[in-house]
Amino acid sequence: MRNFVDPANRAAAPSHFPARPAAGRFESPRQGAPARKWSRKLVTVAGVDVYLHGTFFLLIAFVAFSDLVAGQGFAAMVRGTLLILAVFTTVVLQAFGHALTARRFGVRTQDITLLPIGGVARLEKMPDKPTQQLLVALAGPAVSVSIALLLFGLVRLLDGPIGIESVRHASGPFLTQLMWINVSLAAFNLLPGYPMDGGRILRVLLAMRMAPEHATQIAARVGQGVAVILGLVGLFAGPLLIVIAVFVWVGAEAEHSVSTVKVAPAGLSVGHGMITGFQTLSPTDPLSRAVDLTLAGFQQDFPVMDGARLVGVLTRRDVLKGLAEQGTSLSVQQAMRAKLETATRSEALDGALTRMRQNECCVLVVVENEKVVGLLTEGNIGELLMLEAAGRQIGSLAAKAAREMGQ
Repeated sequence: MRNFVDPANRAAAPSHFPARPAAGRFESPRQGAPARKWSRKLVTVAGVDVYLHGTFFLLIAFVAFSDLVAGQGFAAMVRGTLLILAVFTTVVLQAFGHALTARRFGVRTQDITLLPIGGVARLEKMPDKPTQQLLVALAGPAVSVSIALLLFGLVRLLDGPIGIESVRHASGPFLTQLMWINVSLAAFNLLPGYPMDGGRILRVLLAMRMAPEHATQIAARVGQGVAVILGLVGLFAGPLLIVIAVFVWVGAEAEHSVSTVKVAPAGLSVGHGMITGFQTLSPTDPLSRAVDLTLAGFQQDFPVMDGARLVGVLTRRDVLKGLAEQGTSLSVQQAMRAKLETATRSEALDGALTRMRQNECCVLVVVENEKVVGLLTEGNIGELLMLEAAGRQIGSLAAKAAREMGQ
């Protein structure tokens, strides 16, 4: 169910819409990235956690199965698996290229996740300057090219073949195959569409001429176009390309869906976007009470109050999980999460949204003088920003009409 908000239940909107800030933009910490529950932490390097997504094992299984079906034997299967591991080692280095370049500009990397289509570095935000954003985007392909050049020198030193025809054979020279795969990774990541690095480059170039969120939407749609082309080619070239196309499409769609809440205008606080008309639950209430309240209105997340004391929050996800596991008789206390994030009415909206993304929470409980006064969700923020954008557009049209009448 979509999280609609009754305008009567929202805190009063500002009397005017502030101008768009020149800074303060940030990238979603998990934009187009996989869900954490599907990932497992591998290692921490330079203060950055590296996660492995579960679908990575599907890729290994696919390659191993393909080698066995082709009659290559067990040795070829092991060799193909080692090649994939070597490729993803270079992918990790590519992701760290983004992370370390961003660190030079004072931007922290929260983590890196390995996907079948490559590594995703989740940055705390993007640098403010377009030139810095461009360098961060180019860092990944630059690392791939550097690795390819290093392997080229090593292959020449060992008098090995360097022709690309070696890649077409499973028994081709290992280092030569790894070299050309890195060349292919660099070329693939430079395709002009999200979530590839080429899409981020396109987004930076477009953002120099238009609103950042509009630039992101265009780059995301281009990414989906690239996914369609990859899928069509995969119908003839092989199923692996179709799998990659699916990942590209999903990543681009996720980027497009959150683009409206990437930029929180300066001057707006949590009080501008929070819901003030809301229902609460008691720890002893059954889940059926939450279901009834959801069906009777549009609220999906509920503060849990023990008298006047806030003891937890029950989200839509908690309700669905509880219903699936134990049914409507399960108590709210058993299904709720006691660890919750709170905010104050005066906190900056962009800061609150950043915390929500960083902590992967879907709702902030707004507390003032130890009393719950509101709820803030990403849906509320998105609606507020759309209203803000509409207000600016109306103001611009009114100003244009006034100028024309003055003439």
